[in-house]
Amino acid sequence: MTTITLFAPLAGWAMPIAEVPDPVFAEGMLGDGMAIDPTGDTLHAPCDGTILTVHAARHAVTMAMADGTELLMHIGIDSVALGGAGFTALVRPGDVVGAGDPLIRFDLDRLVTGASAAVTPLLLTGAGVPIGWRHPGGIVAVGEALFRFERQAAAPGTAVVSGDERVRTMRIGLPHGLHARPAARIVAALRPLAAEVTLVSAGRQASAASSIALLGLGLAHDTPVTITARGDDAEAAIDAVAALLTREVGPAAPPPARTRAAAPTVAPLPAGAIAGIAAAPGLAVGPACWLRRTRPQPAARGEGVAVERGRFATGIATVRAALALATEAQGQAAGVFGAHREILDDPMLAEAAEAAIDAGASAAAAILTAAEAQAGLLRAAGDPRIAERADDIVDVGERVAHAILGTTAAGEAPPAGAILLADDLLPSQFVALDTARIAGIALVRGGPTAHVAILAAGAGVPMTVALGTALESVADGTPMLIDGDAGHVVADPDAATRRAADTAIARHAAAAVRAGSIGSASVATSDGTPIAVQVNCGSAADAVAGMAAGADGCGLLRTEFLFLDRTAAPDAAEQTGAYRAVMEALPDRPVTIRLLDIGGDKPAPYLALPAEENPALGLRGVRIALAQPALLDAQLAAILALAEPARAKIMVPMVASAAELASVRAALERIGGGACALGAMIETPAAAIGADLIAREADFLSIGSNDLTQYTLAADRGNAAVAAMLDGLHPAVLRLIAETCARAGAVPVSVCGGLAADPLAAPILIGLGVRTLSVPPARVAATKALVMALALDAAADHARAALACASAAEVRALARRFAEETGR
Repeated sequence: MTTITLFAPLAGWAMPIAEVPDPVFAEGMLGDGMAIDPTGDTLHAPCDGTILTVHAARHAVTMAMADGTELLMHIGIDSVALGGAGFTALVRPGDVVGAGDPLIRFDLDRLVTGASAAVTPLLLTGAGVPIGWRHPGGIVAVGEALFRFERQAAAPGTAVVSGDERVRTMRIGLPHGLHARPAARIVAALRPLAAEVTLVSAGRQASAASSIALLGLGLAHDTPVTITARGDDAEAAIDAVAALLTREVGPAAPPPARTRAAAPTVAPLPAGAIAGIAAAPGLAVGPACWLRRTRPQPAARGEGVAVERGRFATGIATVRAALALATEAQGQAAGVFGAHREILDDPMLAEAAEAAIDAGASAAAAILTAAEAQAGLLRAAGDPRIAERADDIVDVGERVAHAILGTTAAGEAPPAGAILLADDLLPSQFVALDTARIAGIALVRGGPTAHVAILAAGAGVPMTVALGTALESVADGTPMLIDGDAGHVVADPDAATRRAADTAIARHAAAAVRAGSIGSASVATSDGTPIAVQVNCGSAADAVAGMAAGADGCGLLRTEFLFLDRTAAPDAAEQTGAYRAVMEALPDRPVTIRLLDIGGDKPAPYLALPAEENPALGLRGVRIALAQPALLDAQLAAILALAEPARAKIMVPMVASAAELASVRAALERIGGGACALGAMIETPAAAIGADLIAREADFLSIGSNDLTQYTLAADRGNAAVAAMLDGLHPAVLRLIAETCARAGAVPVSVCGGLAADPLAAPILIGLGVRTLSVPPARVAATKALVMALALDAAADHARAALACASAAEVRALARRFAEETGR
């Protein structure tokens, strides 16, 4: 016997099945389980399994676990009457899903107002499955344990019922078809009768002893169906089934009185919108254009070792020259192309390809095989973000193969102003795009804190992610609206939606012109509170761009660009030169240098770090620095060697305790660095709750909202299966930011993560007490303009309202209303 745990498929209030306001569910006719009164807007898989059915009204889904145990999830009571309005199915029958995968997205406001109750049961539909532990009730988060049951060996089969057979053909009279309630009534009505009953329609059949099987027939109103019954009670059984297929029985009871604050109304989506997650701000309209990569098509066998080795050398040289030119690109793009150059120079890759050539393979086929084999080693590590590096290796292999063949990976260039559509997008793919031709990006998968989202925000390209399979139905050339602030797209928007979008785009363009006139002037809220707007940098080129945009300094200099994709760590002199270039690009302004944030998704081979089952929770950030004191000392010495060390601020990543920061301060003082300010990044719930303790050791605190979001919501930002759950405007994340600001006291707090650049989030952050926002170069001017239009008292009231919301969707709806009311 094995104990199985089912996890909450929704965020909300957990309750026993007996409290569901419908006797069919409350009396266990469909099975035992628990229910959730939702505050979220997405139904997730409570376990691994296979989708059996998705009701035509998209309000209910059934699935089977590996052992055959069947589950029913039913969003709301009487919700079938909505006819699918407000529901978006993200899966189809036959899909294999993992625990936490999104199944159905729904409009919570429409559900609450249109159904008799929003309560959502999760049921084990098999009879006699014993449930042991159950959640005691109250608030639950997606993925929290809801109940456990014992998996038992299958019971011996029952004897076959003997007797006469009866057959009757009829049409479904139920106005909403055969849904969960009548299916449960049929199963209950047949239980005391000596009869085996089967329903057949359109070549499919189902046993009437299984509500899941009945739902799988998908019987709509007026659908013909044949009822076959065999046994002593066959006639009575057919009469009972026919009656229950003719009219609804047993209306739902009113929901029990419960004390709970009313949820803020979530703004309705435009007609035809596909809901996703906001990833990079902005609004755009343009033709849809799918990103399609053409894989090389080489001959398997070569034309001789000498010929193919020559072709291989020419292909390598061609790609190396192209990468050398591309590395001159600005910002983080240069880092990606630099990483590709390191992959190209990897001797193991070349040796494997040459060995295949010697064995008779063509040069192009050899490099593809070698790249895929090397990529497979990284994919086997089990970490999704390390797997992204595997895709980069395949990218490089394909570039070499195309160079050998004289072909290209890119299809036709997207039309000017296109909305680019893709399943997902790697940073290497993004930087290869001509972003000047792209109006926006919409992804089936992806997450709002992924590296490509950061690149898109930095380039000023609106992006919406986690749109699900509904995006796949959009054809090339379809007119499309993308809203990177609200997090949705609209295919073929109607005239009213298009007019509203054109008005908003014109308003944003005018605001951009006003923002550009601010220049390097310091800004304050409309009632006089100074707010610094700084720039996030990954290179000196980013610093130059930030200075041109009027940045008040650098709030985050990522130093990883010096340490990754090389065989040995840079010495202090090389580091000093790189930091000096950034400081010279931002004269007379503070530059916050983050100590090496390596480990986790950013491995360095020369550190020989051990393999970790969960790198995100292992050796990374400050833990690496303290475990490698020579590495830490060299970086601190490099910073102190700057001509103006007092202008440099040292920021320590992934601090979880005051003791860690104290250890770094001790090392700084030992080297002789009293002139530099020392601060800590707040990226974990422990650091946020312990901000008062960390502040005793810190000169400043800076919130890294991307990591704080993934650790708070327990969702890996590199895992596509859960990326849609990540939103820095989730109330839990905002509450931790509020705690950080409150506990920091007189120690200043900034935000340098992606949330600072979100125009919907910035007023909330300022209202919570943040006084420095560090954003990509492309967002500096707009963020300064936003600050000047903001009244601090209004921002504080707005922030308090946001903290009272129940979901990120509610916060974003609230923030959009605030923006409209304040004229932004």
